[in-house]
Amino acid sequence: MDYLRLSVTDSCNLRCQYCMLEEGIAFARKNELLSWEELLLLAKTFVALGVRKIRITGGEPFLRKGLMPFLETLSKVPGLESISLTTNATRISGYINALKKCNIRDINISLDSLDKTRFYHITRRDCFDTVMGNVHRLISEGFKVKINCVVMGDENIEDIIPLIHFAHQYRVTVRFLEEMPFNGQAVQKKVLLWDYIKILEHIKIHFPDLRKLPVPKNSTAMLYKAEGMKGIFGVIPSFSRTFCGTCNRIRVSAKGEMQTCLYATETIDLKVLMNSYGILDDLKFGISHALQSRYRNGFEAEKHSENKKSMALIGG
Repeated sequence: MDYLRLSVTDSCNLRCQYCMLEEGIAFARKNELLSWEELLLLAKTFVALGVRKIRITGGEPFLRKGLMPFLETLSKVPGLESISLTTNATRISGYINALKKCNIRDINISLDSLDKTRFYHITRRDCFDTVMGNVHRLISEGFKVKINCVVMGDENIEDIIPLIHFAHQYRVTVRFLEEMPFNGQAVQKKVLLWDYIKILEHIKIHFPDLRKLPVPKNSTAMLYKAEGMKGIFGVIPSFSRTFCGTCNRIRVSAKGEMQTCLYATETIDLKVLMNSYGILDDLKFGISHALQSRYRNGFEAEKHSENKKSMALIGG
């Protein structure tokens, strides 16, 4: 367990259909969020427990004031080898130079369409030009850009091949994710029309010369490359859950709720632990003890889970 996904806010300025309802969700009040000091304490605690990579997530992280000073301090934590960031790229422009100074170069961008009209339909916001401008700037300034596209059978199938062409032209990683039932609605979808197998079959019609690439054992993505492609692409079986056996992720929400499996609804309130234990060793013990209750895989977790929260609240 060496990878922590740490959410700093559940607020978002987009309303993507697979993530939340059009009117939004009940975002946390300011006083419910972990303070930057509490987030830093948690980060140090998890690093002391063996975490080597922290991904900062949201909502949209850049909506929260004080993010960059926090990242500057986090980047100096001994033992932390990698800090990465997930964003919708609407507000990152003014922070690019500061991210360079912190040596934060790994940026995941949620982008489900290269078509301006479909982008608006999916996100319910008119900011396509801003997002694409920031994507191109990040690429040109040497950031390691990953584009995450959630494949929705009735929304953006036409975007799969254009996104592959984008990876053909630029040094980016495009990853196609199976849609998951985490949009904040009470009723979850029972049938996945476009699983990772169907996505791959669709791509192979247009790119028959695909070469599968080796990946780390903890990778959630199966990666591929075609002849002459500058970048690479991958598929993530997020609903099929083929990677549960090697999962190394822990998730902590902006309110301090630790979730050991994306499909579990049970959480451990780390804010309570921080208030209960006055020293780092006691907090470490509390987290370690809580991790022992982790389900074997996502299917087992789902059996014991009720209605899923919005992805904005989970942190991705």
